[in-house]
Amino acid sequence: MTSCGYNKMVELRESVDAQWAQVENVHQRRADLIPNLVSTVKGYAMHEQETLESVVEARSKATDVNLSVDEINEQTLKQFQQAQEGLSSALSRLMVVVESYPDLKANQNFLDLQAQLEGTENRISVERNKFNEATRSYNTVISKFPRNLIAMIFSFERKPYFEADEAAQKVPEVQF
Repeated sequence: MTSCGYNKMVELRESVDAQWAQVENVHQRRADLIPNLVSTVKGYAMHEQETLESVVEARSKATDVNLSVDEINEQTLKQFQQAQEGLSSALSRLMVVVESYPDLKANQNFLDLQAQLEGTENRISVERNKFNEATRSYNTVISKFPRNLIAMIFSFERKPYFEADEAAQKVPEVQF
């Protein structure tokens, strides 16, 4: 089996699995920052309740979509992406609201959270790219002859790519 690449396929599948865990990790980091961000903004923007609630609701939807690596397919990855895009959109709307509050924009807690959120958004992009690279390597190996025969026998299945739409590729505006 080794001469046909079985071990290589296992290694690459594990690489995809590990990289998916990193994607989930950075998305969780973003979700963990949101309650503090909402609390900080709430203190300054009490009458923006609808916007704050939409962020909290989007966070809830995003964290409700949990995928184990074995559950990843085109449909489940699309659901995950849609939930994350909803959260990005809600955060973008929140940052637009923040523009109206100069005292908030000068608040050190808010500035720290803003910097952490921006860094996390960058990490999300990096980890998505790494996931796609690991997936490409894995999919290539299991598709080439003669390994494709071994892949079929041992149920090595193609993994989907993370394909965010153009709007989701844009990091939410968090600079003031």
